[in-house]
Amino acid sequence: MQVVRYHDYGGPEVLKVEEAEIPAAGPGQVLIRMEAVGASWVDTLFRRGENAFGKRPLPGSPHGDVVGVVAAVGPDVDAALAGQRVAALVDPDAYADYVVAGTDWLAPVPDGVGPGEASVLSMPAPVALRVLRAGRLAAGETVLVHAAAGSIGHLLTQLARLEGAGRVIATVGSPEKADFARQHGADVVISYQDGDWPDLVRAAAPGGVDVIADSVGGQFTPINVDLLAPLGRVVLYGAESGELPVVPAVGLLGLRSITGFGLLAWRAARPELARQDIADVTAHAAAGRLKVAVSAMVPLAEAAKAHELLEDRSRVGRVLLVP
Repeated sequence: MQVVRYHDYGGPEVLKVEEAEIPAAGPGQVLIRMEAVGASWVDTLFRRGENAFGKRPLPGSPHGDVVGVVAAVGPDVDAALAGQRVAALVDPDAYADYVVAGTDWLAPVPDGVGPGEASVLSMPAPVALRVLRAGRLAAGETVLVHAAAGSIGHLLTQLARLEGAGRVIATVGSPEKADFARQHGADVVISYQDGDWPDLVRAAAPGGVDVIADSVGGQFTPINVDLLAPLGRVVLYGAESGELPVVPAVGLLGLRSITGFGLLAWRAARPELARQDIADVTAHAAAGRLKVAVSAMVPLAEAAKAHELLEDRSRVGRVLLVP
């Protein structure tokens, strides 16, 4: 089978397609024949060796949201899983014709759900939903979503509405992305190119923002804290800026708070609720309430092209790798 790995840090060209044996499903695992893999922008940081949380060791391989059919089950796994269509967050060796995944966090894919929607069921959509719930979003509150044209951002704008938000403010990287964000649930869209974006947020929410979904980190986070209404909450769930934030404590004294969210930590701390998140987003996808924009479907053998697209800031939605 084919698998994509890298043996040096660098640009997309370091991604190499290698031949490998089909892995065997071990205890508690299934073997999945890949239909599609949702690629993540954070892997471009891992590939360059620039991630704020530290370098991944070499050789490396991207992680991803794999959709496919269970081709085999491990020795202690229910044989009824064989032949079922599932989604799973896979790390390492997600860019491959066949992958192994643990059964604890498989997301069953309902009939009629396409590869785009299926690709968000294991990680992106549960992350988006739990970010809002970690922010204790209440009915009628105002939400600010950063990077709202991205693979998780455009899910956040939709789920904020489904979770009862009264107003959704979105930030995007260029004016061209504004219509996309509106189509996916944003009431107000602010481009970072439009001027002083914090002042534009203040104009859109004079009383402050109740919940802010912050995937950027760095210098954005203390600004976000300053944009909060009294009792407002920032949920930090990434560091796309490449920098971890430093937030002066004085910014929290105006009855503002900040919390962090990480999917693996959440699964370990509250597994029952994490499984319910998967069930909830799956129900939204099956009912057509959650739409996933796919900007490109790239053959696995051209994985470097997929990373070029991920790094193209004009891109919206998801990039999928396919066999």
